[in-house]
Amino acid sequence: MVGRSKAASGENGGVVIIKKYANRRLYNTASSSYITLEDLARMVRENIDFQVLDAKSGDDITHSILTQIIMDEEANGEQMLPVSFLRQLIGMYGNSMQALMPSYLEASMTNFRDNQSKIREAFEKGMTGNPFAAIHETNMAMMRAAAGAFMPGIAKGKDKPAAPAAEAKDEIAQLREQMAAMQKKLDELGK
Repeated sequence: MVGRSKAASGENGGVVIIKKYANRRLYNTASSSYITLEDLARMVRENIDFQVLDAKSGDDITHSILTQIIMDEEANGEQMLPVSFLRQLIGMYGNSMQALMPSYLEASMTNFRDNQSKIREAFEKGMTGNPFAAIHETNMAMMRAAAGAFMPGIAKGKDKPAAPAAEAKDEIAQLREQMAAMQKKLDELGK
C-alpha cells in the first residue's frame, strides 16, 4: 500500500471500511485494493481503526476477523496465550462473571500497553525485582473495584502501597475467597 491516502491510513480520524466477500477476499474501500489478514494485523499494529463488514449482509464481522487473526498468529508459532489462560477464558463463557470479563481484560491490556515502556526499561536495567509487580497491583486494584461494585466493603485497602511478597500472597488468597463468595452469590441470584 505505497502512497496510501489519509483515509487509507486512518489519519483523518475515520474508520476504514473493509468488506469481506463470499470468496473470503477482503477489500479495503479506502485504498480500493484487496488485502489479506496479515495486512489487517499490520493495520492493528499501526493503530489504524477499521471495521470489517460482510459484503452481502452488511453485518459487522470485525470481532470474528480479529479472532481469526489471533488464531493464525497462535498457529504460526507466535504463541502468546498460555494454555492455562485459554482454559480459564473458555471457562468464563456462560459463567455469571462473563459480563465483567470484557471490560476487565480491556482495562488490563490498556494498563499493560500504557506501562510497556516501563516494563521494557526494567528488563533492560536488569531489575532484580519483578517488573510486573506494578501491573499486577493495578490489576488487583481493578478486581477489588469490580468486587466492590457487587459486594460493598470488599474493595477495602485499595489505597495501600504495594505489599511485600508474603502480604501479597495473603491478599491473593483473600481475593480468591472473595471472588468465590461473589461467584456463589451471583450464581444464587441467577437462579
